[in-house]
Amino acid sequence: MVAAICGLLVGVTKTGVPGLGILVVPLLALIVPPRESSGVMLPMLILGDLIAVAYYRRSAVWAHLLPLFPCTVAGVVAGYFAMGHLSNNQVGPLIGIIILALLGVGWWRRWQGEENETFQYPQVTALLFGFLAGFTTMVANAAGPVMALYLLAMRLPKEEFMGTGAWFFLLVNWLKVPFSVQLHLITLESLKFNLMLVPLIVLGAAGGVYFQKRIPQRAFNATVEVLAFIAAVRLLF
Repeated sequence: MVAAICGLLVGVTKTGVPGLGILVVPLLALIVPPRESSGVMLPMLILGDLIAVAYYRRSAVWAHLLPLFPCTVAGVVAGYFAMGHLSNNQVGPLIGIIILALLGVGWWRRWQGEENETFQYPQVTALLFGFLAGFTTMVANAAGPVMALYLLAMRLPKEEFMGTGAWFFLLVNWLKVPFSVQLHLITLESLKFNLMLVPLIVLGAAGGVYFQKRIPQRAFNATVEVLAFIAAVRLLF
């Protein structure tokens, strides 16, 4: 039952309610050891990414994606090496603090009346978010809130938000596969488990599309921020 819920949530978060996938991490930890859960979750995410890219394939804004990738790759590599030196108790609070800081910047800009202005240094912003996304996705599959805040900062409409995020995570999650295999996080046994969840991920993705079409833009943005905040607090404790 827990695995089924995880499959549905992965599908929904990839196509309709970004950030909801953060709930999968603690749920999966109930039935899979924390370290192995990273390898179990990655193929689930990739399937969700494939569905999202197929649906939102024409909605990606590559001008916001391409500047991210060099530093994202560097972040993934840094995260790979960090996994050998940092424990979950150290990594979780670090990521939580980073997300809260990013949320704080966004809220401060809104309070200052700068919500509708672009960042003064967009290239630096892309490099920072790219590295943080790569690092957090490698060590904890927790890049969702980081990327969500970046895409919100770019003031993208819902469909462009979803399409841009879908392409980003599809490419980055495939990049993580060899690292996860080398760390023995993805195994034949974990892939058998993943196969059982394929129908539920597809069903969840269909539900995500349904919800996305019916959520107003302002409510969509608020939902993303609230889920990012919940994710950060969960990582702190």
